[in-house]
Amino acid sequence: MKTFIPNFFTLLNLFSGCIAVIYAVNGDMKSTALFVCLGILFDFLDGFIARKLRVQSALGVQLDSLADLVTSGVVPGLVLYYLFSLNTQLTWDTSGIVPYFGLLVTLASAYRLAKFNVSDNESDFFIGLPVPANTLWIIALPLILEYQSNNVVQEIILNPWFLVLFTLTSSYLLNAPIKLIALKFKNWDLNDNAYRYILIIFSLIVILFFRFVGIPIAIIGYLLLSLISSKKLNV
Repeated sequence: MKTFIPNFFTLLNLFSGCIAVIYAVNGDMKSTALFVCLGILFDFLDGFIARKLRVQSALGVQLDSLADLVTSGVVPGLVLYYLFSLNTQLTWDTSGIVPYFGLLVTLASAYRLAKFNVSDNESDFFIGLPVPANTLWIIALPLILEYQSNNVVQEIILNPWFLVLFTLTSSYLLNAPIKLIALKFKNWDLNDNAYRYILIIFSLIVILFFRFVGIPIAIIGYLLLSLISSKKLNV
């Protein structure tokens, strides 16, 4: 019976992702972000519970990736599609085609998840940006527009070239051959988890002070801190 407990949380992740898709299609980015965050929370809990109960399974791995593909693959692609669609700088003959470019993130996410499933060397670190982290900094963009917007912010985020570059960068980072810190605690020892604690504290501080703008800052900090830790630990 206990083997089903983590899978139940994985299904809650999938359920949250499906609801997020519905809201994203209808252009309700606030509700989309809410259910994405719920899905990512359930995604964290399923792995944590599976490790604590020692009931990791091949089925759980596959189910987790299927759920992530919806919550952290389809949804961010739809969010980028939405942002491209808001762009007033697109001409009438390209406005119906260009937004689909945002779905490149969905394809890159699927490829990254498939690679993760067949990889056997992503225990203490991730290779490439994890799809939940990638989703967070994408979903932050419409929230910044909603709650922290000004003329400069709108000019940047809704600029078609910014969105193209952001989409390409996001898709690359998902599958880049770079080693990133995995937030998987085998114990709570400070020496063993120093970089994990630094990352958590830094992320909380920047989000507290900068609100939604702090999410992309936290992701950039995650990338930089991971590069530093890789050099320090020679991994």
